Amino acid sequence: MAVKSIQYKQHTFDISYEIINPNAQVDLIILHGWGSNKNLMKQTFSPYMESFRHIYIDLPGFGNSTCSAALTTADVARIVELLMIHMNASKDIILGHSFGGKVALLLEPKLLVLIASAGIFIPKPLKVQVKIALFKAMKAVGLSKFHSLFVADDAKQLSKYMYQTFKNVVNEDFSDEFAKFEEKALLFWGNEDTATPLESAKKIHGLVKNSALEVYDGDHYFFMQHAKEIAKKIQTAFLASMQN
Repeated sequence: MAVKSIQYKQHTFDISYEIINPNAQVDLIILHGWGSNKNLMKQTFSPYMESFRHIYIDLPGFGNSTCSAALTTADVARIVELLMIHMNASKDIILGHSFGGKVALLLEPKLLVLIASAGIFIPKPLKVQVKIALFKAMKAVGLSKFHSLFVADDAKQLSKYMYQTFKNVVNEDFSDEFAKFEEKALLFWGNEDTATPLESAKKIHGLVKNSALEVYDGDHYFFMQHAKEIAKKIQTAFLASMQN
């Protein structure tokens, strides 16, 4: 494991990363989802795709990386890009799970691998809308100290910078960004995913012109049980792209 200090918008971010197969010629950048870290992704994918140089990154505020300012997804992508410049990494293949999928998309790789990616806005259920309205009403009358009762599970225990980052990124709609992506994209999804439902995958598949969708049994973390098959499909797609 290594740590690189990245200067961005007058703030310093210490970004932790790990490289597997350091002598390989093709770079595979692997980005985790919200609330996760590089170790989960390394545990899942490091046994496979030995012909690629794997670069596992803790996104700002997760794992062993720090976050010293509130960020948007575009900010996170730029910080990752600056880290890639430091290690002379190319954008051959970038794989992103959930929130990491949005970051991967903005990096515009030659082969984009989206695993249960976020990025399609899903309207909140009525119960959640009522909860938000109630919190805003309580805040207006000075009862914001009870805000912890209303915070989403993904946002509990976050620092102030990460909580603001969560609010910045949670409802982003990347439909336009998906539609503008012109390279090859592989979409892998679990049929029981409730965090980024299969309907999101179908919308992304329709937006990205050159994309393929594969659906597996499982939830938001289905890929942990299907990593070997996913890895084979990534390798096949990359080799095919090199021949075109």
